[in-house]
Amino acid sequence: MRFTVPLTRGKLVRRYKRFLADVELSGGEIVCAHCANPGSMLGLADPGISVWLSKSDNPNRKLAWSLEIVEVDAGRGPAMVGINTGHPNALVEEAIGSGRIPELDGYAGLRREVRYGKNSRIDIFLESDGRPPCYVEIKNVHLVREPGIAEFPDSVTVRGAKHLDELAEMVRQGHRAAMFYLVQRGDADTVRIARDIDPNYGAALDRARDAGVEVIAYGCSVTEDGVEISRAVPFSG
Repeated sequence: MRFTVPLTRGKLVRRYKRFLADVELSGGEIVCAHCANPGSMLGLADPGISVWLSKSDNPNRKLAWSLEIVEVDAGRGPAMVGINTGHPNALVEEAIGSGRIPELDGYAGLRREVRYGKNSRIDIFLESDGRPPCYVEIKNVHLVREPGIAEFPDSVTVRGAKHLDELAEMVRQGHRAAMFYLVQRGDADTVRIARDIDPNYGAALDRARDAGVEVIAYGCSVTEDGVEISRAVPFSG
């Protein structure tokens, strides 16, 4: 996925109300940007860090600017981190379509946002004649507290635990289900669950895996030009 417009660099002034961020541009102007990330952004929202913004020319948008990337150093030098949670579904869809996710290869049809469970929508629904459909839930991963180790979640997610229980139910009904962790940064060698942050989510994942839900994790190459799924990443639980 390439950004449709060149990104603009700035310095984060503050992130507030979860979905807003004030950013100082190189000329000193401070703009308010939309921050498409409902999590805590632990370690990624410190005032003064370098960030990259996209700017929309849509006159109907309330905020023209969007926060796309932050740059941090988690012990291995500077790392570009994609924080826009609006991108992962499209990134995974693109990678499946180009055959870069062998675990999810071989399906004739792909749909997004299909209703299932209890008032939920699955991120990606894969289907083919002669084989069970596959329900794929996608989570954006960007937390790194120890060099090389990406973690999810970065805050308590009751909704995330609910999705895991619903995936487990799909398996019990004879379908296939997968939890897909997408690491939007290039400095992670493995992915694990931040059980100290949300033990209930960790327990829900354990239940889901016991029921037969698969876990898939991939890392990304993140640059000013775009974000692309680049490699499989081991999941350590």
